[in-house]
Amino acid sequence: MALGLAAYAALLACIVFWPQPVDRGMRGYLDQALGLLHSLGAPGWVGYTLVEAAANVALFLPAGLLLAAWLSPRWSWLAAVAGLCLSAGIEAAQALLLPERYATPHDVMANGLGAALGTVAVYAWRARGTRSRPGKPQQRQ
Repeated sequence: MALGLAAYAALLACIVFWPQPVDRGMRGYLDQALGLLHSLGAPGWVGYTLVEAAANVALFLPAGLLLAAWLSPRWSWLAAVAGLCLSAGIEAAQALLLPERYATPHDVMANGLGAALGTVAVYAWRARGTRSRPGKPQQRQ
């Protein structure tokens, strides 16, 4: 688990500290894809802002998953807090050190949501395991 967490941290560092926005050069393709979705009936609010927020959630979901799984069940909740704090630190560093990057509170919220969802997934997984332990009779309701 620690190796996976370290590999994820290295990949995350490369993405968030890349000097230019990581989607630079992709905007045209994204606009075409969104245009196709709109022509197929997708609502107008499905746009670049939503895609960017979803990407931020997806980027930090593994942080919550891996960190919560690595921590003991008693301390797993700290993964969500750590993800939010890490995101705030990253956005502050981008604002101070990377003039071509855009640091926003929305990114902090989306990243924090991703870490929280990953943490909740670990709690759900662990709860599922405790309900169906071998050798323990299950009670029917």
